[in-house]
Amino acid sequence: MSFWEIISGMLPLILLIALLFGALVLVKRYSFSINGRKSKLLKIEVLNNQMILPKKYLSVVKVEDKVLLLGISENNITLIKEYEFDESMEIDNNLPVDKGSFVDILKQNLGIK
Repeated sequence: MSFWEIISGMLPLILLIALLFGALVLVKRYSFSINGRKSKLLKIEVLNNQMILPKKYLSVVKVEDKVLLLGISENNITLIKEYEFDESMEIDNNLPVDKGSFVDILKQNLGIK
């Protein structure tokens, strides 16, 4: 085997690896993210998830100017309700929350003053 035969055998492999790398770069640049960050192309944002039962969730998702309440189970996703998004739906997580003591909350829920 000569040096040129080895190079001619490796050249298609190198070209294939370069094409796969180029495809990876394009997919990373132009596709939406899957790992929970905001999607730039589809404008999808998961606002909240709440587990109801094991493997069953309620999820609030914002898609452009609509807010969707989704029921998510192991086998399917069901649209429960669709809302129009307005600014009053924004949740401000910076506000201080005064929970009070357990006894105060218990008295309030029992109707005792």
